Amino acid sequence: MYEDFHVTERWSGEDLHCRWKGTIVAIATRHADAVDVRFDVNGRPMWIALPCTAWVEQKKRSGKVITDHLAAQIAGHYLKQLIEQGYDARREIYTMSVAEVLKHLDAVVAEAKEQGGIPSVPVGVEATG
Repeated sequence: MYEDFHVTERWSGEDLHCRWKGTIVAIATRHADAVDVRFDVNGRPMWIALPCTAWVEQKKRSGKVITDHLAAQIAGHYLKQLIEQGYDARREIYTMSVAEVLKHLDAVVAEAKEQGGIPSVPVGVEATG
């Protein structure tokens, strides 16, 4: 779904390849109460920050937690929408609000139900056996 996708940039019409690269807890790296999800967008780093309080709110409202895989999907869904709506390509980090996280989570879960589940990450890693 949103771990590796293409999207057309609103202003230039350019096809952008967005690929999930990793998820880190920002408390240690930039002293923020967030989880940062990194994507490469045509080779350039783009970070989407999800506030940690979104995990608490999701647990309160549904009794379920946001997994690492789901966080990557939420951030990817948000990034796709940003690009389609005309994002500032010079920025390297966008911070989501709790309400945005929950809205995009609901959209991803609904889409995953239609498609039969959320794909696992990491992508591009072949199983050896």
